[in-house]
Amino acid sequence: MEPLVILVLALSVVVGLTLGLLGGGGSILMVPLLTYVADMDAKEAITTSLFVVGVTSLASLLPHARARNVRGVPGLVFAAASMSGAFLGGLASAAIPGAVLMAAFAIIMLASAWNMIRGRKKGTGAEAKGLSLILYIPVGLVVGMVTGLVGAGGGFLIVPALVLLAGIQMKHAIGTSLLVISLNSASGMLGHLNSTSLNWPLTILITAAAIIGSLIGARLTSKAPEKKLRRGFGYFVLVMGVFVLTQELPHPAGLILAIAAAVAALIWVLCTKIPALATACPWRKAAASLAPAAD
Repeated sequence: MEPLVILVLALSVVVGLTLGLLGGGGSILMVPLLTYVADMDAKEAITTSLFVVGVTSLASLLPHARARNVRGVPGLVFAAASMSGAFLGGLASAAIPGAVLMAAFAIIMLASAWNMIRGRKKGTGAEAKGLSLILYIPVGLVVGMVTGLVGAGGGFLIVPALVLLAGIQMKHAIGTSLLVISLNSASGMLGHLNSTSLNWPLTILITAAAIIGSLIGARLTSKAPEKKLRRGFGYFVLVMGVFVLTQELPHPAGLILAIAAAVAALIWVLCTKIPALATACPWRKAAASLAPAAD
């Protein structure tokens, strides 16, 4: 086995490990892994990612189903709408340049990173009333379109959508989202296969490695500090999203973005690690000006 293939498989285990530990988020790294390490073109990487994400999510779904954390009716209704969007997104991707798809994927990475850094709001779901099933159709179509176009599972979109639309608890939304992701990924992949072919032996190996990682991660969930892991991974995805954008944007836009990101990171480190400079930070000044005056 070639060293490059071994590296790709090892990194796929890490992606699966992240999925198992955090219940999502790891799939956002699969497309960059396949593009920049496995040297696939953008469309083949997205199609391969859809297969890997779909099968890995299906494997992760089983323990959630045994724990009764999957809500079949809202999940299947939402999936029916989002599968249509995923299939259409997969078909539409054939007419979109690979660089545009990768730039869109980078934006999805940034949104996902922000969601992980911010963290999920705790709640029982009892205060949510659940909305009409009619609203599942437009929301599901949009989420599915994102999945089909860029190859991301969309869990960071599906979980809050299920909480708000169906009024179910967060743990049930996470389990149900795996059902939706599995079906979305299958539908999106079928749309992509209309214009893209896969290296099936390599795809199967990557999928097996990701599943192994997810099963290991699932066993470590009770021992790992989930909040710190999620925030740390969120920062990593943020860096990766900026990196992908710098690679795909035309010159000099990519260089300008890289410099701006480096300056922003430096300011953030200085403001958070050096107390003497904290009062001079722009966002701290803005927060102070918005705070109500003391009586």
